[in-house]
Amino acid sequence: MNRRVVGPFVFAIGLAIGVVLTLAIVRGGARAAPGTVRRAQLASRLSESRSNAIVTAAQRVSPAVVTVSVTTTRVVRADPFGGVFRDDFFDRFFPSQTYRQKVPSMGSGVLVDRKGIVLTNSHVIRDADDIQVQLSDGRRLPAKVLGDSPVYDLAVLRVEGERLPVAKLGDSDSLVVGEWAIAIGNPFGFLLDDPQPTVTAGVISATRRDIKSEATEGGVYKNMIQTDAAINPGNSGGPLVNGDGEVIGINTFIFTRGGGSIGLGFAIPIDLIKRLMAEIEQHGRIRQAWPGMQVQPVDERLAQRLGWKDVGGLVVTGVDGRGPASRAGLQVGDRIRKVNGRTISSLDDAQSSIYGAQVGDRLQLEVERDGARREVSLTLEEAPQR
Repeated sequence: MNRRVVGPFVFAIGLAIGVVLTLAIVRGGARAAPGTVRRAQLASRLSESRSNAIVTAAQRVSPAVVTVSVTTTRVVRADPFGGVFRDDFFDRFFPSQTYRQKVPSMGSGVLVDRKGIVLTNSHVIRDADDIQVQLSDGRRLPAKVLGDSPVYDLAVLRVEGERLPVAKLGDSDSLVVGEWAIAIGNPFGFLLDDPQPTVTAGVISATRRDIKSEATEGGVYKNMIQTDAAINPGNSGGPLVNGDGEVIGINTFIFTRGGGSIGLGFAIPIDLIKRLMAEIEQHGRIRQAWPGMQVQPVDERLAQRLGWKDVGGLVVTGVDGRGPASRAGLQVGDRIRKVNGRTISSLDDAQSSIYGAQVGDRLQLEVERDGARREVSLTLEEAPQR
């Protein structure tokens, strides 16, 4: 073969072999690609699963969650003999000494308005001499009480600061049992020394829960949200959040056997809180609604004394001559059978019927007098200042 022909021929063969090898490598790579793709897909799905509704909701609300630090003063009595020789003789010569002691305590809260409005529980700030709010970015701001209602266990504070983070308010009336519930707050914050809030998750266990007064130390709670999201000491006043990152309640108390969560936590519904906030904005305080009368539940013994054949309802035991009950025509001895259409069998029933009612709201009463029943409309007024 001519040398001039051999050169191009060898080059052509080499080129063909290179093409074949390249195709083989590409095909081999194509066969390996599904495994690589599957690994990439799994990693992507894992990343997506970590960013679920709880994570998103917590990220949205956590910057607005604050620590509420409170200082109160208590009087301490120091006994020089430790209580061993206490009697009138020794008291004259060695009287016990008293001194004032500053006591710190802590709870949670949440910023809900750019004006610096903070929501927390009334029992968190009770008897406070000084209130400080610490943000998750470490800033500490003095707080002023705008409104405080022990009846609803709600306190509204105000702080002044720039670029304040704010949580969005949701709708508690539309809650569905079983949907996500996220409790955010600062449990044991005084031990952790960390302004970053913690998150616990669960579901809405029930709505419109009425808690009897003997079950709590703080009073009567009505229409509460129940959740199994852990609410631990220090969480009081923090927000309960839905899966969209909206505040649906303020965490308030738990049922517990040993101090820890057993899955029975309760929060004040945000729709009630909105009404109370509007009351503060319009009137500068939470006004106490007043019916202008005193009542007593009709139990078996009282019914027997009054000559009534059945129990239930409330008997009017006192009417203020200047109050709304008097203007509505109620009299001592009247028996209230229904309030706003609800049959009254106990004082708890009556409280549930008017819980959340405000000054200016109208109550529809079914009243029995001398065996005859009639409808009475009573408009609540502000309680007179004592």
